[in-house]
Amino acid sequence: MRSKLIIGWREWATLPDLGVDRIKAKIDTGAKTSAIHAYRVKKFMKDGAPWAEFRLHPVQKHKRPEIRCEAPIVDERAVRSSSGHEEIRYVVKTLLKLGPISRKVELTLTNRDDMGFRMLIGRQALKGFCLVDSGLSYGLGEPDDPNFNC
Repeated sequence: MRSKLIIGWREWATLPDLGVDRIKAKIDTGAKTSAIHAYRVKKFMKDGAPWAEFRLHPVQKHKRPEIRCEAPIVDERAVRSSSGHEEIRYVVKTLLKLGPISRKVELTLTNRDDMGFRMLIGRQALKGFCLVDSGLSYGLGEPDDPNFNC
């Protein structure tokens, strides 16, 4: 059996294709798909394919910085929130870096202004390469740590 990366219930992540150097993410094994805070979401066509343009605030409880992002839309899905509310969300695919792991993941775009974390990392993104230690926070390191490798 391959050894798996042990991560905490919250970790620092990077989304290089979206221009996000670091973002606090809650690891949510109860969610199938990952989600990112997005607002002013607009669908447009690029080279004959649907894309989403959106803005995001990567820092909790702050309106700055504001990052303008673009990503290809791979789906539109009905997603039920933890409060039971269902909404149709665009799903984009982008590169996620979590510690030493880099992989393309699907993210649903939704306004998370009222939530504690700007990003949730769900089961699909974690499947096959890591285990979650629910008592651990930032097990992959802090951004100001010289050994941080996100």
